[in-house]
Amino acid sequence: MSRLFEPLSIGNLRLQNRIAIAPMCQYSAEDGQATDWHMIHLGHLALSGAGLMILEATAVSPQGRITPWDLGLYSDETEAALARALKAVRTYSPIPVAVQLAHAGRKGSSRTPWDGGAQIRPDEPLGWLTEAPSAVPHAEHEASPMGLDRDGLNRVRNDFARAAQRAARLSLDGIELHGAHGYLLHQFLSPIANKREDEYGGSLENRMRFPIEVFEAVRDVFPAEKPVWMRISATDWVPNGWDIEGTIALSKALRSRGCAAVHVTTGGVSPAQAIKLGPGYQVPYAQRVKAEVGLPTMAVGLITEPEQAEAIIANGEADMVSLARAMLYDPRWPWHAAAKLGAQVRAPKQYWRSQPREFKDLFQNAKHGQR
Repeated sequence: MSRLFEPLSIGNLRLQNRIAIAPMCQYSAEDGQATDWHMIHLGHLALSGAGLMILEATAVSPQGRITPWDLGLYSDETEAALARALKAVRTYSPIPVAVQLAHAGRKGSSRTPWDGGAQIRPDEPLGWLTEAPSAVPHAEHEASPMGLDRDGLNRVRNDFARAAQRAARLSLDGIELHGAHGYLLHQFLSPIANKREDEYGGSLENRMRFPIEVFEAVRDVFPAEKPVWMRISATDWVPNGWDIEGTIALSKALRSRGCAAVHVTTGGVSPAQAIKLGPGYQVPYAQRVKAEVGLPTMAVGLITEPEQAEAIIANGEADMVSLARAMLYDPRWPWHAAAKLGAQVRAPKQYWRSQPREFKDLFQNAKHGQR
């Protein structure tokens, strides 16, 4: 029996297997609103057979977007547009869908990756003044962000809570808070970005304070029976930055407040990062979080082969594998993994005829040769 295709529960959310579709920004929204692209993109990923789909980083305010083309959930219009994009997914696929709520902080007001990804300065068309824990730019040549004052902190916290309420109205199955990749909540955690001298800066306890407050605000307004968790960068890959010890401390603090899982990634807060790439290069961080915190843990990062994913689960290194680029390249990755590992996967009946003859039991509820 394949361990990768065993069921898993995140809180009360029961998943058919241990494969998650990681949040992947599409930079294809219009004024924060999902478009026809999202219907196509989410539609084909929903047929993948994965156990969970996490929607791309979804901004809780216009100034919280990474680019002017980011998806948002901060107005009636953005809520209605996302509902439209999700309708087909809900009609034709049983896959649970979570949303990643995010605020880009000082990494906002940027161009798309295919247009170079550089900052759009506040005085340029489509640009805006970003906000952050401290008035420290992400890169030396960039415009400095506005340091958040008390009113700003309250506003951002409330923006996350209101977005969570919208997520509840959309009947989304879970919420992931984006505390990674150098965005706002990660900026508060990292001493590289957080130079505050009040109770939100300095010590580890102080730097964790605002991300925890945001988690509590979201947890308070999202249905109690549905899970909320956080994605965390386990290291900045920069000396004297955020590290695995802080990640474990934060994960334990979140667990005591009802966090249902930890999605472990790395990096993103500084251009000085020196990442040591290799297959599964972030998995050891997930393994430590799983061992020391005890929450369901998702591993991500250059996980590309079914046998590799199976070994991660079978060896107890993580509870789930989270696939991003591998899933974009092969939206049927779970089908192919099930075939290699001798497992079964859910597929729409319209596609049952595609089942190779040598894998007659690949698709659940499918009969070999059915027309």
